[in-house]
Amino acid sequence: MSANTQKIGFIGVGSLGGAIVTNMLNAGFSVTVFDTNKDVAQPLLDQGAKWASSVKEAAQQSDVVVTCLPRPDIVASVLTNPDGVLAGLAKGKTWIDMSTSDSNEIKRLGAIANEHGVNVLESPVTGGVHKAASGALTILVGGDKEVFDANLNILETVGNRVMHIGVLGQASKIKVVTNMLAFIHLVAVGEALMISGQSGIDLKTAWEAIRWSSGNSFVHETEGQLVLSGSYDINFTIDLALKDLGLVNDLAKSMGVPLELSSIVEQRYIAAKARYGGQAQSPRVVQILEDDMKFPLRADGFPESLIGYDGV
Repeated sequence: MSANTQKIGFIGVGSLGGAIVTNMLNAGFSVTVFDTNKDVAQPLLDQGAKWASSVKEAAQQSDVVVTCLPRPDIVASVLTNPDGVLAGLAKGKTWIDMSTSDSNEIKRLGAIANEHGVNVLESPVTGGVHKAASGALTILVGGDKEVFDANLNILETVGNRVMHIGVLGQASKIKVVTNMLAFIHLVAVGEALMISGQSGIDLKTAWEAIRWSSGNSFVHETEGQLVLSGSYDINFTIDLALKDLGLVNDLAKSMGVPLELSSIVEQRYIAAKARYGGQAQSPRVVQILEDDMKFPLRADGFPESLIGYDGV
């Protein structure tokens, strides 16, 4: 099938999923969406997406069903319940999970889908909602290479880097590894900016100096700006960060790999949740240090949101 003839069902159209669907619609795909909250889907319906009254109905109308959901248990329910994906998706069609998941769980669910005659890919995405909005995500894909090749046109619509990592389960592993690094970097960025500010260095100057140094990171260039603007608004919550840290720590334990830094950072996010709540934006983990030092990390010229911002 060509890029314009595959019918896509998309389950879960929050900030990330909604941005992905917009790119699919712009590429000419027919997309049927479902979410437990129809209000979040309305902008997509205004753009030409179709609404399904259930996951099953969306699957029945689709050649490929994509799920983009916050937790592995929700993915499992959406796939296997009596009104779910497998209840509606015909044999020979494909399920693609874009959620950040547990590698063992995606392999378990993949086996169930295969028993129903359904092809499976995992394709967790990385880069953030602002990258999703511009179609510039990195897509990490696990699964059969033939299935990957058959659906590459869809994946390239939403990502400018699409990598086939290996067999099903491998993409989930590398995704939580990359997230672990991002969370560690964010805590480190907060500490670096605090040292700079306490030293009397202008924080905008400090941010620029770090950006052009060997200490730079993607997180510094993106979330570091949202700390300095005071918005912290990266469209990713503390609860989601803790979920991902739990996944990578469980993976490491299963292989006997000690994760000293990750464990320390996980405790920092637990403390942030206790102070600000699990639905607070994940960069507020830096606010713990700001509050304790009574020194807000603020500088002029940084954006409230990275969506539509071309400075990074």
